[in-house]
Amino acid sequence: MSAPLCLLALSLLAAPPPADVVLVNGRIYTVDDARPRVSALAVRRGRIAFAGSDAEAKVAGGPAARVIDLQGKTVLPGFIDAHAHLLGLGNFLRRANLTFAASWDEVVSRVVVFGKEAKPGEWIQGRGWDQNLWPEKQFPTHDALSRAFPRNPVVLTRVDGHALVANQKAMELAHVDPSTPDPQGGRILRSPSGAPTGVFVDNAQRLILRAMPPPSREQTRDAVLAAIRECNRWGLTGIDDAGEDPATIAVYEELARAGKYNLRNYVMLSDPGDGAHAALARPRSALYDGHLWLRAVKLYADGALGSRGAALLQPYADDPGNTGLLVSSPEHIRAVAELALRRGFQVAVHAIGDRANRLVLDQYEAALRAVPVADHRFRIEHAQVLSPEDIPRFARLGVVPSMQATHQTSDMGWAEQRLGPERIRGAYAWRSLLDTGVVIPDGTDFPVEQVNPLLTFHAAVTRQDARGAPKGGWYPAQRMSREEALRSMTIWAAWAGFQEKVMGSLAPGKYADFVVLDRDILTVPEDEILDARVLATWVGGREVYDAGRRH
Repeated sequence: MSAPLCLLALSLLAAPPPADVVLVNGRIYTVDDARPRVSALAVRRGRIAFAGSDAEAKVAGGPAARVIDLQGKTVLPGFIDAHAHLLGLGNFLRRANLTFAASWDEVVSRVVVFGKEAKPGEWIQGRGWDQNLWPEKQFPTHDALSRAFPRNPVVLTRVDGHALVANQKAMELAHVDPSTPDPQGGRILRSPSGAPTGVFVDNAQRLILRAMPPPSREQTRDAVLAAIRECNRWGLTGIDDAGEDPATIAVYEELARAGKYNLRNYVMLSDPGDGAHAALARPRSALYDGHLWLRAVKLYADGALGSRGAALLQPYADDPGNTGLLVSSPEHIRAVAELALRRGFQVAVHAIGDRANRLVLDQYEAALRAVPVADHRFRIEHAQVLSPEDIPRFARLGVVPSMQATHQTSDMGWAEQRLGPERIRGAYAWRSLLDTGVVIPDGTDFPVEQVNPLLTFHAAVTRQDARGAPKGGWYPAQRMSREEALRSMTIWAAWAGFQEKVMGSLAPGKYADFVVLDRDILTVPEDEILDARVLATWVGGREVYDAGRRH
């Protein structure tokens, strides 16, 4: 063979195969510094093959590629929710929805409607009540619920998952009575006579939950699939799943092996307690074509602000004498952190109050002295209320503050009552943290908040709720820019899960995970951001949601 023919043959062998799909005529934000704005993408075998102009992408696709005209629509990297609860969402979709109920009477009424077909003795569950939305703003008692359901055990979880109310039948089946002591890290609310009122806070919830029959594997599968569909509907292509047990993870793997898992899930194992040595045996990443990561563990330091279980350095402004609850010992957090460092696991600890955040930072610092690891990316989930002197410690220790913008808009009506005018300045302090050089992966904590990531984006850039209140934003100096908000839901979220090399931006070689919107949320007026609609969601170069199709 002549030299020119040899060179031609070699060049043909070296040329990449043509793309499967080419998308053109779009407003595409890649979140890739090398080429941040393009009009076209070429997708090959589930990954981005090329990002650039229409003409370039068509060349990359070749004559056989399917060409999609975006007609000027906006394309963003698939949204990643950096703190969510997938099975919790699936269960929420199948239980009584109590969100935004304006009174305890309304809660009971909703449960009555939901449970009208329940058989005697069948457990009835609901979630989403929030006493801060009620006129009296006090925790309920079980009496009305017990009258409505004398033969059915009923358990209704607070919106944040850190408290529940149980009726008399549920307490009887759980063998809870006035003599039952408060567990470590939990609180049973009681009447003046000492009888349980039905409200169980933080670790006390286990007293009731242990009496409930576990769901079947089929029920768990159905709930997970429903949750994945809901995620895709809102443009989510990835989540960080903040605490699941081994049985749930086994269902995830079963679905992923069968090709039924249209989501990339960075799963955190729930606190294994004394079994940490066995549970944290071997980290695993990018399983089942990049649909599951199993290399993190989730611990809890305290409760939640709404139920006054968040651990504070000083008492609650509206509950003198109460400084909240520590639900794990400092020694346990440090021991798990050291073990995780030795075995290549990431640790993420729930901490909301300033006392809890300081405790976690202290234990992380001690663990890192004992087992130095440069790129550990230890996380604090929520980092909600911070003492000013602790804010710079995140950057100094390399700790990631994983935060949720819509927690601020949900809590702003009452948070200052809990904390007072001085402490509130260290709460939901996104700008204060960003200015130290850290990044903030953003999420929703769904089903605590709504799944919709556009609510996250809007809250991050406006510090306002969906109605545009308050005017000008709540403590607006803490806002993010739109570019920061987008990064917090894409590349920063990917980085927080050690995934930045394969997802989080639309760069060649990364998974072709993206969302198509009907308008450009980076440029429309702030009051039009929430008018945007998800038209399509793609995971691995495959369309998993199309707004024009029935799902």
